[in-house]
Formats: sequence, C-alpha cells, structure tokens
Amino acid sequence: MGFLDNLENSLKALESREEHDPGVVQRKQDERTRALAIAPWAEKLKDSAYTRNLFEQAAIAGHRMRAKVYMSWLDNTLRLEAKERKLELRPTPHGIIAAFIEPSREEKTQPVDLDGDPAQLLLTWLGPL
Repeated sequence: MGFLDNLENSLKALESREEHDPGVVQRKQDERTRALAIAPWAEKLKDSAYTRNLFEQAAIAGHRMRAKVYMSWLDNTLRLEAKERKLELRPTPHGIIAAFIEPSREEKTQPVDLDGDPAQLLLTWLGPL
C-alpha cells in the first residue's frame, strides 16, 4: 500500500467520523450562518469610500510619524499596523467594529460609522500627530 492509498484511507475515515459527529455538523452550520450574516458588512467595508479614505489618511499619518503603516486584509478583517499598535476593522452581523490592540495585548473596541470621517478613527488609534 502506497503513501497516497494511506492518505486516501485516512481522509475517508476522517470524513466518516465527522459525518457521525453532530457537534461538527452544528459547528459548520453555525460558521456558515455567521458568515452569511457578516457578508453584507464585509462587502461594505471592502468597497466603501470610507476605507479608501482611511488608507490615504493612514499613509499620511504614518509619514508624519516617520513610521510605515502596514495594511492587510485577513479574510474579512482589515488590519492596520504601525509601531507595535494594531487597528482591526471587523465586520459583525450588526455593523463594523474597530478593535484597538496595544503592545500589551490590551484591546478596546468601538463601533465604526462608514459614513463618518476616518480621521477620527486614526486619531483614536494613533493619538494626535
């Protein structure tokens, strides 16, 4: 029996075990329901003028601080990082939440208004420049 045969048998055994475990089925269904609930907010976050303005203003703020602001998408979450500080914009079923993560791993959250000005969010995150 070759390696691929072993791998195939192992995968089949895993799949059959998952099919008989009601916890796995429920967890997958819960994840799917949550993903469907946040999808509209995730799309708004990705396509909004607020996000484009946030990128521009974050780059300007980073230049003033003489620090690079790293921006990345982690699934549906937008993460900005500068000088050990992180800002994550997380879509939820009820809107967008901003999570401010300090180097000490302390986290503070607040709701985000996509019709507002991202400068206020940057001010809260980075402080006065």
